[in-house]
Amino acid sequence: MNRLTAASAGLFVLLVAAVTAGCGTERTADDAAASASASYEAQRKAAERKHDRLFRDVAAVCSDRVVTASPSTAAPEPTDPEARKYAENHAYKQLRPLQGAALCRGQAHAKRITAALEAVHSEGDLRSKLTALGYPESIVEVYRTGGSLGFTFSVPEAGPCITGLLTSPVKVEAHGHYMEGGCMEPKGGH
Repeated sequence: MNRLTAASAGLFVLLVAAVTAGCGTERTADDAAASASASYEAQRKAAERKHDRLFRDVAAVCSDRVVTASPSTAAPEPTDPEARKYAENHAYKQLRPLQGAALCRGQAHAKRITAALEAVHSEGDLRSKLTALGYPESIVEVYRTGGSLGFTFSVPEAGPCITGLLTSPVKVEAHGHYMEGGCMEPKGGH
């Protein structure tokens, strides 16, 4: 019995030491949220600086420009119950809106890519041109749609999506990520 009591006392001392080790450092949920927010903001700013070093021409265009938000892709909720159900089932196709600097960067990337791809018609040339513009081949998804060559990717560090179609004329647009993630429109819903 004495052994058990001594072992219990030792365990109690260890538990008290573990609990009191953090004394004086109370943190509330608000403190934790503020710390996480500050960390996210620091990471976002570092990523933007890296983007601006990689794409100096885009950074120059957007350095002092104030841009309004992109148009919302969210439609008003339908009043018909069947239409509401249809809208709910297709919510996965909604895009996150671009605004401010992200919108400016996205539009500037789309414009520079459009100009570079005017005479491109093959997948190899497409990949070569995008790589030469600073977009790593590993991030570019190339596909065929309706006989035309298409592509999509997320701009390194800045994040807007760029989606294009090699038609005549070339169509390239910037947009936010899909609600379910990624730059490619999801094939199916929930």
